[in-house]
Amino acid sequence: MAATRREAGAASPVDYETLAELRYQIRRFMRRREEAARAAGIEPQQYLLLLQLKGLDGRGATTIGALAERLQLRHHSVVELVDRLVERDMVTRRRDGSDRREVSVALRPSGEAVLRKLALYSMEELRTEGPELLRVLRRLMPGRGRARREQRTARTGGTQ
Repeated sequence: MAATRREAGAASPVDYETLAELRYQIRRFMRRREEAARAAGIEPQQYLLLLQLKGLDGRGATTIGALAERLQLRHHSVVELVDRLVERDMVTRRRDGSDRREVSVALRPSGEAVLRKLALYSMEELRTEGPELLRVLRRLMPGRGRARREQRTARTGGTQ
């Protein structure tokens, strides 16, 4: 009966446990990023926008539309974020010469300085907390959990 339920796509209790753990690990990391951004004097969404700007650097002009996609926000929400960052002199915006409707956004030195500080902190936390996140992700990868259980069973002679 259990195999039939699994084949039909129903998740087992272990799947719920692992998904809950994954969500917890991601949320914990994100909460720390949010707190770090606020401590640096910007809102978490502003930090994410700065990060996407830097991450897209070298791919040509970064538009409001591209940022909206990367942040999974509505266009007008990104415009508001950019407005606040322009006021703080952390980013600039300019209209495209050929298509005046297209607006590109670029980092300013003050935005880059805040971003660097927060990104370095994120990288350090990933070095220390990342292994636990990877462990949970691996449990969700198809076949990985089963293969490890079989290896463990073979090593312990069927006892756990």
